Amino acid sequence: MHPEVGQGKFIASNNSYAPNISMHNARPKNSLNDNKLTEIQALITDERRSVDQLITQSLHSEVELINQLGHYIVDSGGKRLRPMLLLLTARAFNYQGDHHISLATIIEFIHTATLLHDDVVDNSLLRRGAETANAIWGDQASVLVGDFLYSRAFEMMVSLDNMRVMEMMSHTTNTIAEGEVMQLLNSRNPDTSEASYMAANRCKTAKLFESATQLGAVISNSSQQQERAMADFGLHLGIAYQLIDDVLDYSATAEEMGKNVGDDLAEGKPTLPLIYAMRTGTQQQRETIRNAIIKGDRNQIDLVSEAITATGSIDYTAEIARNQAEIARKALSHLPDTPFRSALNETLNFCVERRY
Repeated sequence: MHPEVGQGKFIASNNSYAPNISMHNARPKNSLNDNKLTEIQALITDERRSVDQLITQSLHSEVELINQLGHYIVDSGGKRLRPMLLLLTARAFNYQGDHHISLATIIEFIHTATLLHDDVVDNSLLRRGAETANAIWGDQASVLVGDFLYSRAFEMMVSLDNMRVMEMMSHTTNTIAEGEVMQLLNSRNPDTSEASYMAANRCKTAKLFESATQLGAVISNSSQQQERAMADFGLHLGIAYQLIDDVLDYSATAEEMGKNVGDDLAEGKPTLPLIYAMRTGTQQQRETIRNAIIKGDRNQIDLVSEAITATGSIDYTAEIARNQAEIARKALSHLPDTPFRSALNETLNFCVERRY
């Protein structure tokens, strides 16, 4: 495999890139979760359609590889929870403008850029049941297109001419970058504390959720109390979301998750189920997990899973996720009682009950 172009084939006649893309591994969805998500999305059908159109329009580049790789990752079956949360929040405050469409697109571009970069850092080959962009086009193309999405997001922000939005999103992207470095420092470190893990979670994952819901309140000229409440809602929802991701890595199937079971272990990530199992397990269980984290050894997944089950680590992590969800739920009391507030509550339920 060429390090720059993956398994694709460069076509000199039109300077485009024709990768050998296979989507046959795309995961089946959980019907109960899907039905709930579909009902929520139905409330903002027009807005979601507008976001999709703006994504397509804003992805366009004269560089064909950017078009192909960008569309591949954006169209690869993601839930688009973050833009959905922004749209629902804006509607909950009866926002009447159109900046929520641009901001939802910006949020999705930033999220997609982080996915492209993360998959390179983690050497991931499967996401959402399909090959990752770096597995097809190579690491260099994935990083550079991720950079394009970041810069395009900021171009779009400038066009909104809202300094508060620029300030918030500049801080958000900086915080996410810090979280990514924190996670890198924790990688293959079995002595990572629960506090250190949670700090990385807040920065890397939860921050963009926080910004999405807070932005919906900001553009609606809501009160400071309401804005703070929506920031809290997104933050604690985001923490819960990541915790459930960590649970699923040791309790769901590859088909359900759309990625390989034990990917976190293979990447040497000391997630909360592992941290808790080492804290409460036997000496032998601790040594097994320590060695698996240090070596990034997926071959130890069965023994590690046994230790996680025996120590109740899944239940412990899921309980913390539920506690975070309840903190988020209380924040919704500051919103007007509308179907959109109910939809935000149901989105929260989806995030902690999902299997993918």
